[in-house]
Amino acid sequence: MAALVVTSLGAARGQDTPRMKLARVKDVASVEGVRDNQLVGYGIVVGLHGTGDSSQTVFPLQTLESALERMGVSLQGNANASMMQTRNMAAVFLAGTLPAFARPGNKVDVTVSSAGDARSLEGGVLLLTPLYGPDGQIYAQAQGPMVLGGYVVTANGSSKSVNYPTTARIPSGAIVERGVPLDLSQMRTLALSLDDADFRTVEGVTAAINRELGRPLAHAVDSRRIEIQPAANEDIPALLARVEEVEVEVFPRAKVVVNERTGTVVIGGNVRLQPVTILHGGLVVNIVSRVDVSQPNPLAQGTTQVVEQTTVQAQDKPVNRIELKEGATVDDLVENLQQIGATARDIVSILQAMKEAGALEAELEVL
Repeated sequence: MAALVVTSLGAARGQDTPRMKLARVKDVASVEGVRDNQLVGYGIVVGLHGTGDSSQTVFPLQTLESALERMGVSLQGNANASMMQTRNMAAVFLAGTLPAFARPGNKVDVTVSSAGDARSLEGGVLLLTPLYGPDGQIYAQAQGPMVLGGYVVTANGSSKSVNYPTTARIPSGAIVERGVPLDLSQMRTLALSLDDADFRTVEGVTAAINRELGRPLAHAVDSRRIEIQPAANEDIPALLARVEEVEVEVFPRAKVVVNERTGTVVIGGNVRLQPVTILHGGLVVNIVSRVDVSQPNPLAQGTTQVVEQTTVQAQDKPVNRIELKEGATVDDLVENLQQIGATARDIVSILQAMKEAGALEAELEVL
């Protein structure tokens, strides 16, 4: 597997690694209490071209019967009800997000995913489906045609599939029926929560907010939380608008993220390297088993025997050497890894070893 290594521009060019950057408060923090809410629902998609759920899946048929019952069509006592075909429909789960301050009538996007063994949702239309919150209340209703990012074609026993045709999206497909009330005017204390906990950043954000407001309203509680005490009868939305637009200095943590499954390595620009020598090699052992049949001579009274022949082959690869001197950059590390033809697993092992040796001054996260 080829490894994809991504670094920041400053580090890749051998420049001084950045330790600080400017960002708006709204980009590095959020207001406590102002949040999205997850919604989920269960419904049916109709109008498929024979790519829906098979008759072996029970719950799509039950869903269809329940939908027909709500529309005044009763199937009770009908002996042929169990023989209904569901090839043109599919049972699906819906997922959506109710944004903060959403009001009845607002529209939100929904994602539709097959719950049975349907092969594709292409061409289908979602029937009216309620979306529930964690409290079991209905907050939105979804319905409409879907947009797919893939397809599946089957002919004469052969098939071709692109992306995932069993998952679709309905842009603005759900209408909000109930909002989550949040009255900012009743909030006596406003709190900001940083996305990444850091004492230096939280102190810098607090000082920048107080400079912008011209009064000491904000104070840091810990490495993530900042409390703001608004004055009596103060316009809270206007106050938050000024706070969120403040530009502050943030100091992100040095971090290296490795995804071994995809071979992706992302190295932040503020990662520092210490002088280190890396020796990397490998021993490959192959065990090959071959089954032979031993036949007796024509006049012998022996029997046919199966004999297993085992061959062990060992190959010791030459050691690859990487030397990072004083002042080495991330670009030097990436270039050396490419020169030795390191794979994704090699890079994971090398980075972990560098971390243990103290040569990698960064947090290493393996996905």
